[in-house]
Amino acid sequence: MKKLLAMLALAAFAVPAFATDPPGTPSAEKQCRDQRTSIGAQAFKDLYGTNHNKSNAFGKCVSKTNKTLDQNANAANSSCKTEQAADPEAFKNKYGTNKNKNNAFGKCVSAQAKAADQEDQSDTINAARQCKAERKEDPDAFKDKYGTNKNKRNAFGKCVSAIAKAQQDAQPTP
Repeated sequence: MKKLLAMLALAAFAVPAFATDPPGTPSAEKQCRDQRTSIGAQAFKDLYGTNHNKSNAFGKCVSKTNKTLDQNANAANSSCKTEQAADPEAFKNKYGTNKNKNNAFGKCVSAQAKAADQEDQSDTINAARQCKAERKEDPDAFKDKYGTNKNKRNAFGKCVSAIAKAQQDAQPTP
């Protein structure tokens, strides 16, 4: 019984640690809410929804955004390792903020991942706005241009994907 109580007490303390994101890290849910607000509910559903009434859009957005956040963190981790290996002392001086500058690696990863996350969010919102405007001008031509499935209902998502990718490709790499 004592073991069970001890395990439950440990679990109770561990849950809050996993339930929140580190400070400064935007959650996938928050990013999806921001996107939905920025581009409008219908455009958001058209972008992410996959079922008959597109009611699964928010969950699909969160899933996709979580994958992107993980990819950005992994890329930042790799980039910071490379930078740190090139000149450890300069790396500490550039990113370290505490007394002995031993927090440099974490600060580097956090800054680079956050910048990439914000860039992805901005690219998606800008692309969605462009596609929304283009679709409004001529809905049939829009479907013909971007739609790839039988009923061309995937046109909005394909448009946003293409424009966001073009925006990312046009940006210089650090």
